[in-house]
Amino acid sequence: MDGTVLIADDDRTIRTVLTQALTRAGCRVHATGSLAQLLRWVEEGRGDLVITDVMMPDGNGIDMIPAIRTARPDLPVIVISAQNTIVTAIRATEAAAFDYLPKPFDLPDLMVRAGQALSRRARKSDPTPTGIPSPENTADPTLPLIGHAPAMQNLFRMVARVLNADLPVMIAGEAGVGKTVIARSFHDLSDRRDSGFAVLTSADLSEEAIHRAAERANGGTLLIEDPAGFGASAQARLIGLIEAWEVGPGRNQMPRLVSTTGAEPQADVANGRLRADLYYRLAGVTITVPPLRSRVDDIPPLARHLLARAATQGLPQRSLSEGATAMIRSYPFPGNVRELENLMRRLALTAAGAEISDAEARAALSESVPLGAPAAAVTPMQPRVAAPTGTAAPSPAAPVTAMAEPSNARLSQSVEMHLQRYFDLHGDQLPPPGLYDRILREIEKPLLEIALDATGGNQLRCADLLGINRNTLRKKLTDLNIEVTRRRKLM
Repeated sequence: MDGTVLIADDDRTIRTVLTQALTRAGCRVHATGSLAQLLRWVEEGRGDLVITDVMMPDGNGIDMIPAIRTARPDLPVIVISAQNTIVTAIRATEAAAFDYLPKPFDLPDLMVRAGQALSRRARKSDPTPTGIPSPENTADPTLPLIGHAPAMQNLFRMVARVLNADLPVMIAGEAGVGKTVIARSFHDLSDRRDSGFAVLTSADLSEEAIHRAAERANGGTLLIEDPAGFGASAQARLIGLIEAWEVGPGRNQMPRLVSTTGAEPQADVANGRLRADLYYRLAGVTITVPPLRSRVDDIPPLARHLLARAATQGLPQRSLSEGATAMIRSYPFPGNVRELENLMRRLALTAAGAEISDAEARAALSESVPLGAPAAAVTPMQPRVAAPTGTAAPSPAAPVTAMAEPSNARLSQSVEMHLQRYFDLHGDQLPPPGLYDRILREIEKPLLEIALDATGGNQLRCADLLGINRNTLRKKLTDLNIEVTRRRKLM
């Protein structure tokens, strides 16, 4: 790796670690805790790459990018930030940052991206961005769209890439993951934010209601919630409206179509709930929102964020004890972010003191049985993670709601229980076709992710653990879109 790297971060430890790593890689490094100093270096012609934090004592690193591009249009900028929100990712993309990484970041990953930036440089043909939304013009940054997990960061990057593209967007995921919030961000953060916004739900089935929503969304955004829940006639009317927009004289005022669906929209097509011709009109880009249980490391910061937001809405100011945090992190949250928010609001109201105790969290979690779940499907279960260092481990009797599994159950029995419940949830109907491949994918992906985590992201060790060829492992990781990071974190 060759070149001069300019680093701006107010954390001396990060400056030191990055300086040492880049110097060992063959780079020359200048590091500072000031954006003003960074800009002076850029204007003096120094540097082949900028790595900057966002929140600095003398300004905002993203806001500095237009000035950097004015002085040096070809100078690539990598943004690193502890503000792991969708707004940060979108603003970094709109400012034409070369890349964006959340803190804590994976050092080898950052080195790879720095190498790419130094080798490719920014293309001179890249347009200088205009109209970058200022913080006061963007969506409410308190929205619960935060997350450091790779799945959420990939989601943020995808939203940023297609935010202003002239493509319909389908947002898929389980109930309660925040699909509507993300859908709304496609309007509030886009260049259509000053135009109309309207929502169509299964209650809006008449032709008159559909046309009223279309008029309100003229030139803006039309959000269609769960189109598979629309009746056949309503779906037909919606298709007719879209066709009229596409070929009619008002095509320039056609709103951006954003829809939310369940976790498997293609299954809705296969079983006839969603018309295929409507699906293909709405799914120009499909974005899948991961369930909360697949990004457990995001649960503690999200819980703290929701407590802080509850305080701004008039509820008492609360914090979580370490034991309560570990207990909440271990809970599977079948209701996803919506259930977590309800839990935090309940704890904010009922906690006896400023800090929510282990016992209070345990009591609240024991009552968090999702609506509609059969009584036999939930049972007290010990948290699946150890308590933090210096904190007493939760009591073995700590009741955390989860799927009931006998303590001596074999793996096959556990799988059988989950499969039987999947069939039971469909009542008298059979599950959608393609069940065999779908179940294998559902098992294969978490197996690979857990094995990678257990081996610290070392693919050779992971392949050996699984008993498969390393090339086979790599192909599966690519096919399943599993991001691999080595466990070497920089705080």
